[in-house]
Amino acid sequence: MAKPPPKAKPHPPTFLVKSEPDVFGWDQQVANGVEPWTGVRNAQAANVLRAMQVGDRVFFYHSNIGKEVVGIVEVVRTAYPDPTDETGRWVCVDVKTVSKLPQPVPLAAIKAEPRLEGIGLIRQSRLSVMPIAPEHAAVILEMAGA
Repeated sequence: MAKPPPKAKPHPPTFLVKSEPDVFGWDQQVANGVEPWTGVRNAQAANVLRAMQVGDRVFFYHSNIGKEVVGIVEVVRTAYPDPTDETGRWVCVDVKTVSKLPQPVPLAAIKAEPRLEGIGLIRQSRLSVMPIAPEHAAVILEMAGA
């Protein structure tokens, strides 16, 4: 009997989205399964949403409370008009839950890690959606025990 081909290892996250856990947290994402990522009202962040493709992996970060990377979601629908925006200017993407990280990666640990120097999470701390370089994603996954 022939062996099945090895499963392709999923690519590391290439983006990061932030959410305040008291507004919409990881547990709600898990409960909903698939969720539109709405409410982005920054041109740079909206451009990042427009760059996302189906299958892209995305780190889920708790901002304000916790300040830590807690999970991974995957883009299942590319940018479309944000239904929460009355102006028609802003977009959202749909993301589905992939996995909780084995251990959260706190912002303090990210700041302390020399290999993460220059990461957008530190350089542009107010940006709610950002790209993540593959080498930075690999370090965050290592720090999470993934």
